[in-house]
Amino acid sequence: MKLTDFKVLTFDVVGTLIDFETGLLASVRRIGGAAAKHLTDEQIFEPYMRGRAAFPGRSSHAMADVYRSLAKELDLPADDISAAAFQRDVLDWPAFKDSVDALKRLRKHFRLVAMTNADRVALSAYAHTLGDPFDDTVCCDETGVAKPDPRFFAYNAGRQSAFGYKFREILHTAQSQYHDIGIATKLGYATCWIERRRGLNGFGATPTPDAVTTPTFKFATLGALADAVEAEARAAA
Repeated sequence: MKLTDFKVLTFDVVGTLIDFETGLLASVRRIGGAAAKHLTDEQIFEPYMRGRAAFPGRSSHAMADVYRSLAKELDLPADDISAAAFQRDVLDWPAFKDSVDALKRLRKHFRLVAMTNADRVALSAYAHTLGDPFDDTVCCDETGVAKPDPRFFAYNAGRQSAFGYKFREILHTAQSQYHDIGIATKLGYATCWIERRRGLNGFGATPTPDAVTTPTFKFATLGALADAVEAEARAAA
């Protein structure tokens, strides 16, 4: 199986294209000030995940409550101004350094589809940060559920079918084993794991999966995926 056998690349956005861990850490340390100065990454990630589990609503609104939950656990400022500042920061999380260029290169070969737990407002902000690369988008506002719910993936398969693309022509591309690679593989998707945390311990600010699933393809960066696609295309020319 080759990468160029596919016609559609579906993408997790937050964690795969958008560097939410860097954005999260920078925001908490800036808002928390001196009280957050000596917190480790893991000390911030763990209460963040507990807060997100407690407040799973639309990301353009619920993140203020996620911050309040996190801040109370870590004894950081938890007032409304601080929570609102965190919420604004969420919409401004940065792209990984290779994302914009790699997406431009990949769009020459594939239909690009965002498949994200972010809501429509947040997705619009992230798409702008990424240079508006998507031919289509699927988010929690349409599906009514969030990954790893199988219904999210079923919705996407049906939507792409309506545009004339067969299920076997879709390659789902993501960083999260928990939200994406495990369930997508189980449902029969071909998968490409962008291992953004390669060389780092643990799963960061993403829940730990029950098991690490072997994907169809694996790369450390999105740029490496784009390189591999271009190499296949050159070889076939």
